[in-house]
Amino acid sequence: MTDIAELDTVPSVSLTQADRDPQGFSQDIGRSFERFGFAVVADHGIPADLIAKAEAMSKALFALPTETKRHYLIPGSGGARGYTAFGIETAKGNDKPDLKEFWHVGRDLPAGHKFSDEMAPNVWPDEVPGFRETYQELFAAFDKAGLRILEAIARYLGLAPDYFVDTVKDGNSVLRLLHYPPIGPDAPGIRAGAHEDINTITLLLGAEEGGLELLDKSGRWIPVKIQPGELVVNIGDMLERLTNKVLPSTSHRVMNPPPERRGLPRYSMPFFLHFRPDFLIETLPETMGEDRPNLFPTPITAHGFLQERLEEIKLI
Repeated sequence: MTDIAELDTVPSVSLTQADRDPQGFSQDIGRSFERFGFAVVADHGIPADLIAKAEAMSKALFALPTETKRHYLIPGSGGARGYTAFGIETAKGNDKPDLKEFWHVGRDLPAGHKFSDEMAPNVWPDEVPGFRETYQELFAAFDKAGLRILEAIARYLGLAPDYFVDTVKDGNSVLRLLHYPPIGPDAPGIRAGAHEDINTITLLLGAEEGGLELLDKSGRWIPVKIQPGELVVNIGDMLERLTNKVLPSTSHRVMNPPPERRGLPRYSMPFFLHFRPDFLIETLPETMGEDRPNLFPTPITAHGFLQERLEEIKLI
């Protein structure tokens, strides 16, 4: 069996293994996360027909006239819900904005919920029939798959398997519909500059189209290659902080395509799974020791951390 430390590509693991051998699955996916900050997950349980329907609706949404899409832009919201126009989001430390536009779907909360101040209501485009129902269903499917992966992470860290259930209950998770338009020869940057994700874990559909790369510990950029229908999952900054960098939040980017594919758009659907807003991110004792001191001695709430990072990437 090949030592994962020697691999230079992210291996694929099947979520069906979690049913028959939960400890073995946790070790396989945990080692991948510890090595790369990334894992590739097959057989994730999100229905293929639902994914296809959502992809078609995403294309229909972004094909709408710009003035129609801008009707759903909410000033001062940090892009938390609805539409964010092309050329707004800028990776931390970059001076050129990403070459993308996107739409955010968040968690629906009942009236009077305690997190209503931190989590805005969704907005839904009237121009795409069935949009609301489709993405509510997809959001729930992502939530379910994310919990199964978090269970494996808990086992890997020596925690109770259900450790993360309460931490993400009613969490501020976001489903992002992403559109990278065709690239011209004089593109002023790349589709998505090098960055780390803010949240707990990210589950990404639509990475079959090339361009996604991660920064390996050796300093090399490595393409993330998957088979059709597989999920790409990566560790976010919140979980890196909670685990004292045992599980790293790895820098990644989306490069422009080769010349023969620059006339084609790119679509993807990342699900940013978040802790609940009032969850205190405080270093797990299981991740500290004589050879690993506490790198994050000051706790911070998930909401406070999110606000700090949204300011850094110029969304608020």
